[in-house]
Amino acid sequence: MNVCVKLTVKGRVQGVGFRWFVQREAGRFGVNGYVKNLPNGDVEIEAEGEEKIVKEFIEQVQKGPPFSRVTDTLTEWKKYRQKHGSFEVTF
Repeated sequence: MNVCVKLTVKGRVQGVGFRWFVQREAGRFGVNGYVKNLPNGDVEIEAEGEEKIVKEFIEQVQKGPPFSRVTDTLTEWKKYRQKHGSFEVTF
């Protein structure tokens, strides 16, 4: 079953290569969507794909790259609409 999730990742997630890490992991898992920095220092991610794969992707996002520190992840499951054809870093 395909799913869509919106994540808000909190902690030290800007200025540490976090978006590029997320994009690489999305490619590795075959997840579509986007990642972007938010003005308050959080990072927003929307990801679509097969449910099991998306959950594994979320686990990796919560670990983050070496210089990051994820302190919290807000998860909002959304209706799957297949609106993303790739995974992008947006600004």
